[in-house]
Amino acid sequence: MLRTHTCGELRPEHIGQTVTLCGWVQRTRDKGGILWVDLRDRYGLTQLALEEGVETAEVREQARQLGREFVVCVTGNVAERHSKNDKMPTGGIEIRVEKLEVLNPAKLPPFLIEDDTDGGDDLRMKYRYLDLRRTPVRQNLMLRHRVAQATRRYLDDQEFIEVETPVLIKSTPEGARDFVVPSRMNPGEFYALPQSPQTFKQLLMVSGFDRYFQIVKCFRDEDLRADRQPEFTQIDCEMSFVEQEDILNTFEGLVQYLFREVKGLEIGQLPRMTYADAMRYYGNDKPDTRFEMRFVELNDVVKGHGFPVFEAAGLVVGICATGAASYTRKQLDELTEYVKRPQIGATGLVYARVEADGSVKSSVDKFYSQEVLQQWKAAFNAQPGDLLLLLAGEPNKTRKALSELRLEMGQRLGLRDKDTFSALWVVDFPLLEYIEEEGRYFAMHHPFTSPKPEDVALLASPDTIGEVRANAYDMVINGVEVGGGSIRIHDRTVQAQMFGLLGFSPEEAQAQFGFLLDAFEYGAPPHGGIAFGFDRLCSLFGGADSIRDFIAFPKNNSGRDVMIDSPSQISPAQLKELSIKTDVVAIK
Repeated sequence: MLRTHTCGELRPEHIGQTVTLCGWVQRTRDKGGILWVDLRDRYGLTQLALEEGVETAEVREQARQLGREFVVCVTGNVAERHSKNDKMPTGGIEIRVEKLEVLNPAKLPPFLIEDDTDGGDDLRMKYRYLDLRRTPVRQNLMLRHRVAQATRRYLDDQEFIEVETPVLIKSTPEGARDFVVPSRMNPGEFYALPQSPQTFKQLLMVSGFDRYFQIVKCFRDEDLRADRQPEFTQIDCEMSFVEQEDILNTFEGLVQYLFREVKGLEIGQLPRMTYADAMRYYGNDKPDTRFEMRFVELNDVVKGHGFPVFEAAGLVVGICATGAASYTRKQLDELTEYVKRPQIGATGLVYARVEADGSVKSSVDKFYSQEVLQQWKAAFNAQPGDLLLLLAGEPNKTRKALSELRLEMGQRLGLRDKDTFSALWVVDFPLLEYIEEEGRYFAMHHPFTSPKPEDVALLASPDTIGEVRANAYDMVINGVEVGGGSIRIHDRTVQAQMFGLLGFSPEEAQAQFGFLLDAFEYGAPPHGGIAFGFDRLCSLFGGADSIRDFIAFPKNNSGRDVMIDSPSQISPAQLKELSIKTDVVAIK
């Protein structure tokens, strides 16, 4: 080894020892009579000191020629630091340099390799190998490593085995778009990159591997945002001979273990909420329960008083923002504009303040007496100083809009603290959802999800299909769906019925999923599983909004890796070898 110690290792107990360090020059400070160099590696930072009359002139002159990010090797004695820095682990010592060797000089970096850098996102992504030298980015990847290792320890203790599944598979319908890969040996045919190992983990259950897991790469060709990447990582798990309760208990244990090991927190037992209650009280199926502000439906209270907007609405629903009655007219106008944005889609906002004396002042006072406004107050159990915010319209759209408003108010009122964690299970999802534009049913989760046993009879009638609940469950933390799964169908007849409900002909089902249907005829055990978004878990633990911060080499919002300039065109010779001719046209 070129070094005896790392740059984060030395402490006062090492004083007097001769050591050799290797690393990158963070910065130099030349005061004439004394020169300091901060040397950095992934373990930390150590100060080097070169003083006139102590270190040789030759070594001091070498040090004066060092630039940022030079790679150097230094040998010297560990000495007590005169001006100690209690904010860094090595702040009690410094190295009196006896020998300095430049292992590799460096160009001036295009941005500062500092915690608070001057580089923008695009520049840092282009030079990602430099960005990875920064302490916050490095710590994110170290956290990712700890989460992965803790996951493996827990699952190994629970008798799970890690099995790798194929990356080149068959393209199947449903879900997001597949990434496809041409086959040179089979001209005109394509592999797909897996969106998940779903069918393979079910086949592993048929094979008798009753507890499987994999920390696995998955691929989806979909529009990107903060919590999406074209390639992402899942903790993928499956179990045989289990019911829903067994899976919830096992993987609630995993998340409790991860919080304990990675964050040093005890999160306790996770509450459970039905999908119906999540939609009714929070307007979405992944509620942020760090704060209350639950929906209150007001149709019975507000209708019949002549206010046209409420009279015409299918649903009038609102939230109570505790302590926000002091909001100014400007702030209320901002909220109104917020809910009227196209991506939210509300037509307007009605508000009411609960005054200090208990009276209620609303933006529609001319339609409602104080007596009726007191009924509003009572419905919300509002107190003096609270602000009531109401939306009205078509039920589903109105709940969705109010959900966005609730989250916005939670943010404005400081209720979405990233150091506070609230986790829960959402259960009893609908098995199917009807998409008007397509004129057919789609699987809410995926086609292999089992219906609740007590709801199977409802599948027989078109009038009751929409009432069938899935044996499915999601884990939600701080309003983020971090995991989802289900008890699977393990009977060929039921699976074929499910494909029929989803619009597959028997021939199409056999062509796409015949291998799975055939496997079910050879003794498939009851089984179920779950997949956690590994990148999302890491970003939650790290207090970040974007999963990109926890991926070593992420893509940008256009799905490009600007560092290696990918995707890119391939040569005519490669296209010919693949029997492919390209004719790129703009899609309107």
